[in-house]
Amino acid sequence: MGEVYRARDPRIRRDVAIKVLHPLHASPEHVVRLTQEARAAGALNHPNILAVFDVGVQDGRPYIVSELLEGESLRHRLNRGALPARKAVEYAIPIAYGLAAAHDKRIYHRDVKPENVFITMDGRVKILDFGLAKMTPDEERGSNTSAPTAPLSQPGIARGTPGYMSPEQVLGDPIDHRTDMFAFGAVLYEMLTGLRVFRGASPVEIMNAILKDDAAEQLEKYAAPIPGLAQVVRRCLEKNPEQRFQSARDLAFHLKQLLGVATGWTVAADDEPRRWLSVWGALAALLGAAAAAAAIVAWRAAHPPPRTTFQQMTFKHGRIASARFAPNGQSIVYSEAHAGQPLEAWYKVPGSAESRTLGYSGADVLGISRSGEVLLSLRNRYAGGERFSGTLARAPLAGGGAPREIVEEVEGADWDEDGTRIAVVHSRGVGTPTSLEYPIGQTIYKTGGSIRSPRISPDGQKVAFLEDAAGLGFEGSVEVVDLTGSRKTLTKVWRDADGLSWSPAGDKIWFTAGDGESHRLLREVSLSGGQRVVAEAPGTLTVRDAAGDGRVLVTQDDERLALFCAPPGQTSEVNLSWFDLSGLADLSPDGRMILSADRGGVYIRKTDGSPAIRLGLPDGYADALSPDLKWALGTTRQTDQLVLMPIGAGELRPLPQYGIKSYAGARWFPDSERILVSGRERDRGLRSYVIDLKGGAPRPVTRENTWALSVSPDGSMLAAISPEEGISLWPIDGGAPRRVPGSQPHDRPVAWSEDGRRLWLFRRNEVPAKIERLEIATGRRELWKMLTPAEGGVYSITDFSITASGSAYCYSYRRRLSDLYLVEGLR
Repeated sequence: MGEVYRARDPRIRRDVAIKVLHPLHASPEHVVRLTQEARAAGALNHPNILAVFDVGVQDGRPYIVSELLEGESLRHRLNRGALPARKAVEYAIPIAYGLAAAHDKRIYHRDVKPENVFITMDGRVKILDFGLAKMTPDEERGSNTSAPTAPLSQPGIARGTPGYMSPEQVLGDPIDHRTDMFAFGAVLYEMLTGLRVFRGASPVEIMNAILKDDAAEQLEKYAAPIPGLAQVVRRCLEKNPEQRFQSARDLAFHLKQLLGVATGWTVAADDEPRRWLSVWGALAALLGAAAAAAAIVAWRAAHPPPRTTFQQMTFKHGRIASARFAPNGQSIVYSEAHAGQPLEAWYKVPGSAESRTLGYSGADVLGISRSGEVLLSLRNRYAGGERFSGTLARAPLAGGGAPREIVEEVEGADWDEDGTRIAVVHSRGVGTPTSLEYPIGQTIYKTGGSIRSPRISPDGQKVAFLEDAAGLGFEGSVEVVDLTGSRKTLTKVWRDADGLSWSPAGDKIWFTAGDGESHRLLREVSLSGGQRVVAEAPGTLTVRDAAGDGRVLVTQDDERLALFCAPPGQTSEVNLSWFDLSGLADLSPDGRMILSADRGGVYIRKTDGSPAIRLGLPDGYADALSPDLKWALGTTRQTDQLVLMPIGAGELRPLPQYGIKSYAGARWFPDSERILVSGRERDRGLRSYVIDLKGGAPRPVTRENTWALSVSPDGSMLAAISPEEGISLWPIDGGAPRRVPGSQPHDRPVAWSEDGRRLWLFRRNEVPAKIERLEIATGRRELWKMLTPAEGGVYSITDFSITASGSAYCYSYRRRLSDLYLVEGLR
């Protein structure tokens, strides 16, 4: 398409490269590509990205002026064969950092390949050619050039290089930074093996391989010198963007860990080369002042940047729910639960080996006042999702006194700087309204979702918090509301969000969130919406508190959703988790097969421990197995649509939505021809419907705010629940419901006995959890078993299934193991 010349810039006495298009190739689209390359690269200033100095047209020939590189492209190097594993990773790390810098500017390269990676003679790595880069509308508006970009950004058009395109590029679907993660994986694979990961006789065959084939097994052989490297490559090459690395910096961190360059934790800003040195160096060259350059070097030597340190504060095997700095600014108060024990409040002085209990068992620390009182949440009960509700109380920080209870049904609270006003979050749990009061008794915001981590600003005029519109408390956007009730949304909805605090300076908000499950980074957002990453670590982070002197409390959390079963004929439980997010959906009538959702989609697995089989829905939920074991029922996450998945041969079968949204579970009738679903129509409350798979619209069978969980053996009755009420039985063919005697609020009727005379009961708000049998006619309750997970850090047994005879059962639980760190030097 063109030629590249070495040239001399006489003004600042440096050699540059000039790329000039041939006249035959100076079409409007090629001009757009050249202009886009200049705009994208010009918006970046990073040592691993080619610097662009100028762009223009001379005598009808477009040109671009960039820094001059001497060396060879990665393609030329690979033409001589594969790289040693260590050298491949050494090249991959700066590529990842270069992509991270582009992604920070919301610029996506879209054409990462060996031809666009350059290795200089002194070993530096540069990313080239942003001609296909996608710039978000914000970046495009920030550019002063008026060149069109539409031809390169139209949805539905596949652009890129076959062999390095992501599945979403091949399909012409919308793309984001994770497309570059896929191409990066293809390049790293090729560096290690010398072979292209996706091959074919034509571009069509190559793109078909991208959609269907997995990375070749020989990857393990070539990546073997660095344990864990093959897994990193495979994660980059996941077909589903949600399963890839969600951050290029996170990817670079993992690669550095594998090389042994980094030990422990890392701070994003510290891992990249110092860009300001190159800026000052260029200025010094421009001014011709060698003395200025020397002065900069001397200044940096005399004023090194503060080093970030992480001091581990807790060492026991448990779950930390909260942590705050004490009024003296040195000591720390936190709540932690150890195996089989409730939360307890603890006091720790940094530097001391031991923590001491404050004497408040079953208490979560929510806030501390300057006067030496602590806000506690007592008798926490599980409120659904990631939510817990308790009774707010205030108690002496020194311990020894009895807590004074203030308000019930509180999910969160905070004390203002003066210790005179308290902000509280009121709710009865999932499906009920949630209100934020500040001070207590004055509602300043209300939502149908959840409000978590309320924190009062240092000036006492605003409250920041995480809101999840779905109400489960997993996702969240950062919100801020003032005393008049005026609310402002500061961030997008993060798929995984937990933990929030005002920054040490008090003018911004620090929060921990990520786009992938169980990988939260420490982030910052200003009140105008500007964002940046502050720190990242292996696993996931939760910010707990920040002090005015810059010290921060964070926990590093190992989070897991585990699945255990007692198969037929066995009394001991076996771990049937597949990945780390194994959520139980259903157990077959004979107890020999389970349906679950995990990373990668919906799976079935035999309870004998056979490997799991993926059915589909890479980003969906699992619901139920048909009694004849021909179908599994699931729900898509994005479109909230029910889908039938064949257990044997066949195609996925989406069901009409019928105006129902926000599905909250589904079950099959014994005939395997009808399903029971719970959801909402428009703005109506949650209720249950019967759907006949032979056709016809869903038929409501319960009133609003009442939903059924199980079907009687003969298919004639439903066992349903509603907030704050016990169990009621609803006839399928109409008629008045009747309440089951002996049932209590929060009972979940998960199954019927074989004769239809008893209900199997499970309560989500207990760990250990009771499994009981309830006689429908008499109301007599009988304890059958206590579910007591042996693993520490378990805080919620989320789901339970049992066969009608009780011959087999399964359950899932959430657990979090935490280490508390005192961090200094973050900025």
